[in-house]
Amino acid sequence: MSRHRLKTWPEFWLAIQAGEKTFELRQEDDRTFNVGDILELEYFDPKQTVQPHKDIIVRNVVYLMRGPAFGLQEGWIIMA
Repeated sequence: MSRHRLKTWPEFWLAIQAGEKTFELRQEDDRTFNVGDILELEYFDPKQTVQPHKDIIVRNVVYLMRGPAFGLQEGWIIMA
């Protein structure tokens, strides 16, 4: 089990916080994700040089799909 701190843009972070977005689509170029890993989703606004807050949502990976599969490109992963 690994912990991953991931910057998450405001529109996605707010949807996760509201329970509307229950998945993550990420490139798996610099790390490997696995079922059982913990995601620390950090609020990050790319338009701000100073971040307004450092709120974090913690989620467990319970399912994942790696590309190439079902139209998902090689090197990309969908996690629930």
